[in-house]
Amino acid sequence: MLEISNLQAGVAGKPILKGLSLDVKPGEIHAIMGPNGAGKSTLGYTLGGRPGYGVTGGSVIFDGADLLAMEPHERAAAGLFLGFQYPVEIPGVSFVQFLREALNAQRKTRGEDPLSGGEFLKLAREKAALLKLDMEMLKRPVNVGFSGGEKKRAEMVQMGILDPKLAILDETDSGLDIDALRIVGEGINAIMRKPDKAVLLITHYQRLLDYVKPDHVHVLTAGRIVKSGGPELALELEREGYEAVAA
Repeated sequence: MLEISNLQAGVAGKPILKGLSLDVKPGEIHAIMGPNGAGKSTLGYTLGGRPGYGVTGGSVIFDGADLLAMEPHERAAAGLFLGFQYPVEIPGVSFVQFLREALNAQRKTRGEDPLSGGEFLKLAREKAALLKLDMEMLKRPVNVGFSGGEKKRAEMVQMGILDPKLAILDETDSGLDIDALRIVGEGINAIMRKPDKAVLLITHYQRLLDYVKPDHVHVLTAGRIVKSGGPELALELEREGYEAVAA
Protein backbone atom coordinates (compact mmCIF):
# COMPACT_ATOMS: atom_id res chain seq x y z
CA MET A 1 0.00 0.00 0.00
CA LEU A 2 2.81 2.42 0.92
CA GLU A 3 6.30 2.01 -0.52
CA ILE A 4 8.88 4.55 0.66
CA SER A 5 12.25 4.24 -1.03
CA ASN A 6 15.35 6.21 0.02
CA LEU A 7 13.25 9.24 1.01
CA GLN A 8 15.26 12.41 1.63
CA ALA A 9 13.45 15.49 2.89
CA GLY A 10 13.81 18.50 5.12
CA VAL A 11 12.52 21.92 6.06
CA ALA A 12 14.01 25.38 5.45
CA GLY A 13 16.95 23.82 3.62
CA LYS A 14 17.85 21.60 6.58
CA PRO A 15 18.00 17.86 5.71
CA ILE A 16 16.07 15.73 8.21
CA LEU A 17 15.13 12.49 6.47
CA LYS A 18 18.31 11.00 5.06
CA GLY A 19 17.41 7.92 3.05
CA LEU A 20 14.38 6.41 4.75
CA SER A 21 12.83 3.25 3.28
CA LEU A 22 9.67 1.52 4.48
CA ASP A 23 7.08 -0.88 3.03
CA VAL A 24 3.59 -0.93 4.56
CA LYS A 25 1.18 -3.57 3.30
CA PRO A 26 -2.63 -3.58 3.59
CA GLY A 27 -3.81 -4.89 6.94
CA GLU A 28 -0.62 -3.90 8.75
CA ILE A 29 0.05 -1.53 11.62
CA HIS A 30 3.56 -0.09 11.78
CA ALA A 31 4.90 1.86 14.76
CA ILE A 32 7.65 4.43 14.22
CA MET A 33 9.55 5.17 17.43
CA GLY A 34 12.57 7.32 18.11
CA PRO A 35 14.04 10.15 20.16
CA ASN A 36 13.18 13.83 19.78
CA GLY A 37 14.58 15.27 16.57
CA ALA A 38 14.84 11.90 14.82
CA GLY A 39 12.52 12.95 11.99
CA LYS A 40 9.28 11.21 13.02
CA SER A 41 6.99 14.22 12.57
CA THR A 42 8.87 15.25 9.43
CA LEU A 43 8.01 11.86 7.95
CA GLY A 44 4.33 12.40 8.67
CA TYR A 45 4.29 15.97 7.36
CA THR A 46 6.19 15.00 4.22
CA LEU A 47 3.78 12.18 3.43
CA GLY A 48 0.83 14.45 4.10
CA GLY A 49 2.22 17.18 1.84
CA ARG A 50 2.54 19.93 4.44
CA PRO A 51 3.91 23.16 2.87
CA GLY A 52 7.53 23.90 3.72
CA TYR A 53 8.61 20.26 3.83
CA GLY A 54 10.63 19.64 0.69
CA VAL A 55 11.64 16.31 -0.83
CA THR A 56 15.16 16.19 -2.27
CA GLY A 57 15.35 12.52 -3.17
CA GLY A 58 13.66 9.14 -3.17
CA SER A 59 10.13 8.07 -4.00
CA VAL A 60 6.83 7.30 -2.29
CA ILE A 61 4.22 5.08 -3.95
CA PHE A 62 0.78 5.02 -2.32
CA ASP A 63 -1.77 2.51 -3.54
CA GLY A 64 0.06 2.30 -6.88
CA ALA A 65 0.33 6.08 -7.46
CA ASP A 66 3.15 8.59 -7.02
CA LEU A 67 2.23 10.24 -3.73
CA LEU A 68 4.79 13.02 -4.04
CA ALA A 69 3.21 14.20 -7.31
CA MET A 70 -0.13 14.83 -5.59
CA GLU A 71 -1.36 18.01 -3.90
CA PRO A 72 -2.34 17.61 -0.22
CA HIS A 73 -6.09 17.51 -0.99
CA GLU A 74 -5.46 14.87 -3.66
CA ARG A 75 -3.57 12.73 -1.15
CA ALA A 76 -6.50 12.99 1.25
CA ALA A 77 -9.02 12.08 -1.46
CA ALA A 78 -6.83 9.11 -2.42
CA GLY A 79 -7.26 7.78 1.11
CA LEU A 80 -4.44 9.22 3.24
CA PHE A 81 -5.25 10.66 6.67
CA LEU A 82 -2.75 12.60 8.79
CA GLY A 83 -3.47 12.95 12.50
CA PHE A 84 -1.65 15.79 14.25
CA GLN A 85 0.14 15.83 17.58
CA TYR A 86 -1.58 19.14 18.33
CA PRO A 87 -4.95 19.41 16.49
CA VAL A 88 -5.65 23.02 15.58
CA GLU A 89 -8.58 25.18 16.66
CA ILE A 90 -10.77 26.88 14.04
CA PRO A 91 -12.94 29.51 15.74
CA GLY A 92 -16.24 30.31 14.05
CA VAL A 93 -16.52 26.99 12.16
CA SER A 94 -18.69 24.26 13.64
CA PHE A 95 -17.03 20.87 13.80
CA VAL A 96 -20.00 19.08 12.23
CA GLN A 97 -20.05 21.46 9.26
CA PHE A 98 -16.28 21.20 8.87
CA LEU A 99 -16.47 17.41 8.81
CA ARG A 100 -19.35 17.34 6.33
CA GLU A 101 -17.56 19.72 3.96
CA ALA A 102 -14.33 17.70 4.23
CA LEU A 103 -16.08 14.41 3.51
CA ASN A 104 -18.14 15.72 0.59
CA ALA A 105 -15.08 17.45 -0.91
CA GLN A 106 -13.29 14.10 -0.93
CA ARG A 107 -16.34 12.33 -2.35
CA LYS A 108 -16.55 14.92 -5.14
CA THR A 109 -12.89 14.40 -6.04
CA ARG A 110 -13.56 10.65 -6.27
CA GLY A 111 -16.63 11.21 -8.44
CA GLU A 112 -19.07 10.18 -5.70
CA ASP A 113 -22.34 11.87 -4.75
CA PRO A 114 -22.31 14.06 -1.63
CA LEU A 115 -24.02 12.84 1.53
CA SER A 116 -27.22 14.62 2.49
CA GLY A 117 -27.46 16.35 5.85
CA GLY A 118 -29.40 13.45 7.33
CA GLU A 119 -27.03 10.82 5.96
CA PHE A 120 -24.04 12.70 7.30
CA LEU A 121 -25.51 13.20 10.79
CA LYS A 122 -26.26 9.47 11.04
CA LEU A 123 -22.64 8.71 10.15
CA ALA A 124 -21.30 11.35 12.55
CA ARG A 125 -23.40 10.01 15.45
CA GLU A 126 -22.13 6.49 14.80
CA LYS A 127 -18.47 7.54 14.83
CA ALA A 128 -18.90 9.89 17.81
CA ALA A 129 -20.47 7.06 19.83
CA LEU A 130 -17.51 4.85 18.92
CA LEU A 131 -15.17 7.40 20.53
CA LYS A 132 -17.60 8.17 23.39
CA LEU A 133 -17.80 11.82 22.27
CA ASP A 134 -21.05 13.71 22.88
CA MET A 135 -22.54 14.92 19.59
CA GLU A 136 -23.06 18.30 21.25
CA MET A 137 -19.27 18.69 21.16
CA LEU A 138 -19.35 18.51 17.36
CA LYS A 139 -21.75 21.43 17.19
CA ARG A 140 -19.10 23.68 18.72
CA PRO A 141 -16.32 25.46 16.78
CA VAL A 142 -13.54 23.09 15.75
CA ASN A 143 -11.55 22.12 18.87
CA VAL A 144 -12.32 25.44 20.61
CA GLY A 145 -12.46 24.86 24.37
CA PHE A 146 -11.71 21.14 23.96
CA SER A 147 -9.36 19.41 26.37
CA GLY A 148 -6.35 17.59 24.96
CA GLY A 149 -8.17 14.27 25.19
CA GLU A 150 -11.32 15.67 23.57
CA LYS A 151 -9.28 17.02 20.65
CA LYS A 152 -7.72 13.62 20.03
CA ARG A 153 -11.06 11.83 20.30
CA ALA A 154 -12.63 14.35 17.92
CA GLU A 155 -9.77 13.77 15.49
CA MET A 156 -10.46 10.03 15.61
CA VAL A 157 -14.14 10.78 14.87
CA GLN A 158 -12.91 12.71 11.84
CA MET A 159 -10.81 9.73 10.79
CA GLY A 160 -13.81 7.44 11.14
CA ILE A 161 -15.98 9.72 9.00
CA LEU A 162 -13.36 10.13 6.25
CA ASP A 163 -12.63 6.37 6.33
CA PRO A 164 -9.07 6.49 4.92
CA LYS A 165 -7.02 3.65 3.48
CA LEU A 166 -3.89 4.73 5.36
CA ALA A 167 -3.78 6.65 8.64
CA ILE A 168 -0.57 8.37 9.71
CA LEU A 169 -1.01 9.22 13.39
CA ASP A 170 1.60 11.56 14.86
CA GLU A 171 1.85 11.07 18.63
CA THR A 172 -1.86 10.52 19.03
CA ASP A 173 -1.20 9.46 22.64
CA SER A 174 0.20 12.89 23.55
CA GLY A 175 -1.78 14.53 26.34
CA LEU A 176 -4.12 11.59 26.92
CA ASP A 177 -5.01 10.28 30.37
CA ILE A 178 -5.49 6.55 30.97
CA ASP A 179 -9.18 6.46 30.07
CA ALA A 180 -8.80 8.62 26.95
CA LEU A 181 -5.84 6.53 25.82
CA ARG A 182 -7.94 3.37 26.01
CA ILE A 183 -10.89 4.97 24.17
CA VAL A 184 -8.66 6.36 21.41
CA GLY A 185 -6.81 3.04 21.07
CA GLU A 186 -10.07 1.12 20.79
CA GLY A 187 -11.30 3.66 18.24
CA ILE A 188 -8.21 3.22 16.07
CA ASN A 189 -8.69 -0.55 16.16
CA ALA A 190 -12.40 -0.33 15.27
CA ILE A 191 -11.83 2.07 12.37
CA MET A 192 -8.51 0.96 10.91
CA ARG A 193 -7.76 -2.65 11.84
CA LYS A 194 -9.12 -4.09 8.60
CA PRO A 195 -7.58 -6.13 5.77
CA ASP A 196 -7.75 -3.24 3.27
CA LYS A 197 -6.40 -0.51 5.58
CA ALA A 198 -3.07 0.31 7.21
CA VAL A 199 -1.74 2.50 10.01
CA LEU A 200 1.56 4.27 10.59
CA LEU A 201 1.76 5.10 14.31
CA ILE A 202 4.37 7.68 15.26
CA THR A 203 5.01 7.59 19.00
CA HIS A 204 7.62 7.98 21.72
CA TYR A 205 6.15 5.45 24.10
CA GLN A 206 4.94 1.88 24.44
CA ARG A 207 1.68 2.83 26.18
CA LEU A 208 -0.47 3.34 23.05
CA LEU A 209 0.88 0.07 21.68
CA ASP A 210 -0.73 -1.75 24.62
CA TYR A 211 -4.06 -0.96 22.93
CA VAL A 212 -3.09 -0.78 19.25
CA LYS A 213 -0.88 -3.82 18.72
CA PRO A 214 1.63 -3.17 15.92
CA ASP A 215 2.72 -5.80 13.44
CA HIS A 216 6.07 -4.06 12.98
CA VAL A 217 8.08 -1.59 15.07
CA HIS A 218 10.82 0.61 13.60
CA VAL A 219 13.42 2.75 15.32
CA LEU A 220 14.02 6.06 13.55
CA THR A 221 17.23 7.87 14.43
CA ALA A 222 18.91 10.80 12.64
CA GLY A 223 16.58 10.54 9.66
CA ARG A 224 16.97 6.81 9.01
CA ILE A 225 15.33 3.61 10.19
CA VAL A 226 18.14 1.88 12.04
CA LYS A 227 16.31 -1.14 13.43
CA SER A 228 13.04 -2.99 12.80
CA GLY A 229 11.29 -5.80 14.59
CA GLY A 230 8.02 -7.04 16.02
CA PRO A 231 6.02 -5.74 19.00
CA GLU A 232 8.74 -6.96 21.36
CA LEU A 233 11.05 -4.22 20.03
CA ALA A 234 8.83 -1.54 21.59
CA LEU A 235 9.11 -3.26 24.97
CA GLU A 236 12.88 -3.43 24.56
CA LEU A 237 12.97 0.31 23.81
CA GLU A 238 10.88 1.01 26.90
CA ARG A 239 13.29 -0.97 29.09
CA GLU A 240 16.63 0.05 27.65
CA GLY A 241 16.16 3.34 25.79
CA TYR A 242 16.87 4.31 22.19
CA GLU A 243 20.64 4.58 22.41
CA ALA A 244 21.10 1.05 23.74
CA VAL A 245 18.73 -0.56 21.25
CA ALA A 246 19.84 1.38 18.18
CA ALA A 247 23.56 0.96 18.86
